[in-house]
Amino acid sequence: MSTDSASPPSPQLWVFCLCAEWCGTCREYQPLFEQLAKDMPQARFVWVDVEAQDALLQDLDIENFPTLLLADAQHQARFAGTVLPHLDTLQRMCKAALAGDLPPLQDAEWQSVLPGLLALGQH
Repeated sequence: MSTDSASPPSPQLWVFCLCAEWCGTCREYQPLFEQLAKDMPQARFVWVDVEAQDALLQDLDIENFPTLLLADAQHQARFAGTVLPHLDTLQRMCKAALAGDLPPLQDAEWQSVLPGLLALGQH
């Protein structure tokens, strides 16, 4: 028997877009990011304003936009970096991550900010 109080399934993929409110490219990219979030319910998409969430990002210095962080269901970072602001690029990356085609990211700095970003994505 199904109830409405059941919690949503845990995401198979976390997709964080690190941008800035003042960035024109980010403003143009955000609707594409939100559309893909609707098209991929198995993933959780989180828009992160780097200036508003500066404390969460610790010592990471995000200078180029959009910067993406992809993490798997086990909260292991799989990709971190700047990408072209195109929907098909993001879609291909997400599909590759969901298929297990992206190796674990061996970067302690990115992995260290992931718990705070995951908490932000729970809201």
